[in-house]
Amino acid sequence: MNWTDSLDIAIALDEAHPDVNPLTIGFVDLMEMVMALEEFEDDAEKTGEKILEAIQMNWIEERE
Repeated sequence: MNWTDSLDIAIALDEAHPDVNPLTIGFVDLMEMVMALEEFEDDAEKTGEKILEAIQMNWIEERE
C-alpha cells in the first residue's frame, strides 16, 4: 500500500483502530498510524497535508 491508496489505507485504519475517532486525530498521529500498518510500504517524505486529508476523509466515510 502507498500514500495514493487513500481508500485502502482508510479501510485498514478502520479495522486496526476501531476505537479511534477519525474526526479528532491530528495529521502527525494519522501519518504515524498509516506508517505502522503492516501492509504500508511507502516513505514518509512522499506524503503531505492533502494526502493525509484524503485518508482522513475516506476514514470518516468508512465509519458512516
